[in-house]
Amino acid sequence: MTGMYDHSLDAKGRLFIPAKLREELGDIFFVTLSSEPCLSAYSSETWERMKDKVSAMNRIDQKKARPIFAHAAKCELDAQGRILLPQNLRDFAKLVKDVTVIGIGNSVEFWDKDTWAAVDSVETTPENIEKVFMELDF
Repeated sequence: MTGMYDHSLDAKGRLFIPAKLREELGDIFFVTLSSEPCLSAYSSETWERMKDKVSAMNRIDQKKARPIFAHAAKCELDAQGRILLPQNLRDFAKLVKDVTVIGIGNSVEFWDKDTWAAVDSVETTPENIEKVFMELDF
């Protein structure tokens, strides 16, 4: 999944998902916490693979994944291509109004627009892009 899109939460906490990303996420997908101050969205297929990996872990390691599953929301697109983001998830990512939606390979991230702008300005440098290409062996 790729691209960067700016949208706004409506008064009910609904977020429009761009058509290009809806095609890849599917009509029903999962949104949960991230290791950064944003939310991550996964297609049902990717979510199932994550669940299988966690199920294969020993009980102690499974507990590490508890917050990811405990705070996850199963989201279904409405007729206008929006999802309802639960309040606890919006609070975690500090999503109030303006949201930047970005594709990041096999997932999508939802960022507060200003927070994303700060992260993007640090990450989008020729030096960082070069490092990424070198790690990918391009």
